[in-house]
Amino acid sequence: MLMLERDSLVFVEAKNLEMRYMLELGAVEYRAYEAQCTVLRLKRKIELIQTRKNRQEKIVLPEIDRILDQEFMEYQKALNEKIDEMNAAIERSRLPVLSQEESRELKKLYRKIVKILHPDLNPDLTEAQKELFYHAVAAYENGDLQTLQVISEMLSDPEDLDCSETTMVRLAHEKERLRKLLNALLEEIGQIKSQFPFTVKELLQSPEKIAARKAELNELIEQYRVMISMYKAKINEMLR
Repeated sequence: MLMLERDSLVFVEAKNLEMRYMLELGAVEYRAYEAQCTVLRLKRKIELIQTRKNRQEKIVLPEIDRILDQEFMEYQKALNEKIDEMNAAIERSRLPVLSQEESRELKKLYRKIVKILHPDLNPDLTEAQKELFYHAVAAYENGDLQTLQVISEMLSDPEDLDCSETTMVRLAHEKERLRKLLNALLEEIGQIKSQFPFTVKELLQSPEKIAARKAELNELIEQYRVMISMYKAKINEMLR
C-alpha cells in the first residue's frame, strides 16, 4: 500500500499537479524568466563593453555576443527545459480521462503488479520481469488501463510458503528487510509531499490565488521590460 501511495504521488498526482500548474501559470512564468534572462544578459553586455572602453580596446560586438552565449548557456538550457515542461503538460492534458470506476480498477491492478513485480519487494526478479514492471509503471503513469490489464493477466499471485524452520528463519530476515523498506518509504512520502508540485496544491485550488500570481508575474515582466529598454539605450550610447 505504501508503494502504491508513493507511486500514486509521483506518477499520477504530481504529474497532474504539474500539468495544471503549467497550463495555468507556465506561459507567464516562462515570459518572466525569459525577460529576466534578457535583463541579465544586457547588464553583462554593458560590463563587457565598459571593460573594453576602459582598456581602450576595440569593441567587437560579435565577439562579445559569443562570450555572452557561453556565459548564459545555463540560462538558455533552463528556458528550453521550461518549454519541455509546457509541452509535457499539453500532451498530458490530451490523455483520456478515466472514470472513477476505471481509476479504482487501475489502482487495483497496479497494486497487484507491485506486489509481484516491484524490485524492492522482490529482489530475485529476472531482467524480463523487471522490464515488465517498468512497462506497468509507464502504463500507470499514463492511465493506460488496457496495458495494466494485459500485464496483470500474465501474473499469478505468489505461492504460499511452507512453515518449515528454514522458511521461518528466511521470513524473519525478510520481515526485517521489509520493515526498513517501510520506514524508508514513509520518509520518502513525507519528502515528496513537502516539495513542488505539492507545495502549490493549495494555490491551484483557488482561482483568486492563481489570478493574483498571474498579476504579480505580469507586473514583474513590465518591470523587466523597462529595464531592457533602459539597458539597450545605455548600450547604444556607449557605442556612439
